[in-house]
Amino acid sequence: MAPTPAMSHSSAFLLPSSSSSSMAPAGSAYVLVVLNQRLPRFAPLLWDRAQVRVCADGGANRLFDDMPELLPGQDPDEVRARYKPDVIKGDMDSIRQEVKEYYSNLGTKIVDESHDQDTTDLHKCVAFVTENSPIPDKSNLCILALGALGGRFDHEMGNINVLHLFPNNRIILLSDDCLIFLLPRAHIHSIHIEQSIEGPHCGLIPIGVPSTSTTTTGLQWNLGNTSMSFGGLISTSNIVKEEDVTVISDTDLIWTISLRQHS
Repeated sequence: MAPTPAMSHSSAFLLPSSSSSSMAPAGSAYVLVVLNQRLPRFAPLLWDRAQVRVCADGGANRLFDDMPELLPGQDPDEVRARYKPDVIKGDMDSIRQEVKEYYSNLGTKIVDESHDQDTTDLHKCVAFVTENSPIPDKSNLCILALGALGGRFDHEMGNINVLHLFPNNRIILLSDDCLIFLLPRAHIHSIHIEQSIEGPHCGLIPIGVPSTSTTTTGLQWNLGNTSMSFGGLISTSNIVKEEDVTVISDTDLIWTISLRQHS
């Protein structure tokens, strides 16, 4: 039997300089997707780090309204002009008309998919990025979704479902409080903990399919060939104890970790 391939993860993109962490994936290319929730405090940092920026429908309203508030002391009109998305994509049921016209006049591409009511705006954006991104090497592509958590619970679950719909893509859901990404079962996962910006609370959650065997290292309450399922045990309110965490599971798991508020 062939050995299970390893997959490495790091939140070094949240550090002031990605070069400060040797654990950052070499050559990573970031795409930023802005959803319709309040922008987290680190939005300007990730905007500057991204090669492509996409607003999902009403996410354009959030960019227009919230980015000047995150950069106090700067002229709001100059901030809006500087932080212009490359693309606005979705069913266009949330974006304000004046916001749509503002960014269109600045050259933002507007992709109206109001005919598609079977997929979420995040799904539409991820599909667009994976199919049309100008980034040549898709193997190092990482999609950072801002505002994917918080607000309506059905929206949150829809965003988590996108992780399962695109298991071969690196997609990270972010809020001010935490981040979430998928750990596909086909890999042994090595998660480097950026202790200055994340932790200590974390969780491993099987959504949709129970896990009959999950094993971890680096946590306060490690799992050893442990079964997890809704209606039974799930690993919430766990704590990272080491700089590197490993996870092996027979099913896809959601990894979540808290973000430090002072970062």
